[in-house]
Amino acid sequence: MRAARLMTPVRIMGLAGLLACLCLPARATDPKADPKPDATIKNASIEASVYLDDKIKADPALAADCLAEGKKWIDKNAAEAASDRKQEPELFKDRGGYSFERKYSVRSVVDDRYVSVLRDDYMNTLGAHPNSDVNTILWDTAEKKRISIRPFFTETADNGPTMKAMLKAVIAALTIEKKKRAGDEPLAANWHDDLKPTLLKIGAVTLAPSTASGRSSGLTFHYPPYAVGPYVEGQYVAFVPWETLKPYLTPEGAKIFAGARPKGDVDDQQ
Repeated sequence: MRAARLMTPVRIMGLAGLLACLCLPARATDPKADPKPDATIKNASIEASVYLDDKIKADPALAADCLAEGKKWIDKNAAEAASDRKQEPELFKDRGGYSFERKYSVRSVVDDRYVSVLRDDYMNTLGAHPNSDVNTILWDTAEKKRISIRPFFTETADNGPTMKAMLKAVIAALTIEKKKRAGDEPLAANWHDDLKPTLLKIGAVTLAPSTASGRSSGLTFHYPPYAVGPYVEGQYVAFVPWETLKPYLTPEGAKIFAGARPKGDVDDQQ
């Protein structure tokens, strides 16, 4: 049943949901302006596409990795759309099929080795409003594989000192941004309850660019709608400067972190 699917939140009706559409990134409406997808499917149930930016395409191993993942994502959603159309044909009768779009883009390249990739998803399953998601990939060009941030820290145990310090800094950064968006409205006491001092539950992470060439100014954590607030608030990004985590760095971490976050990056990400 659709009620049990991950996309259930997009079926929620109400004024807040309708207003939330304004928080989604603008999508091009001129077909001539759209780049050619690197993988796509279009039928009566769904239109889904995957795009790789030019920097990703310049690395054959990274491009192949992202494209393979993207094609699996298309196939999964196409199968679900076909099943939903069979079960609820009236939903699709006058509104067309589902619409999905995934974009892979390079956020930073550090030490000519570590590539941070943003994976942005747009999803419309014919509910009250579309939805979006964001995740990240950290790619090691030397090893030609995905890695985590573990090599940069002396320890990253669940509930360990590094992760606790990291989470504290994340919550502090998010609190500042949430207060800006909330205005005079008080913040919910439990808005960060889903964030935990573990690599898997602290948020999707990238290496932030830096004013120091080839280095990273710290970590940025990316949160889709619903992750740390209601849908109407949109996505959030929390920046943690490398100096905050300096006591926990390995020699490799000390090598790649330096400088400050460029002003333009703050403007783009917040």
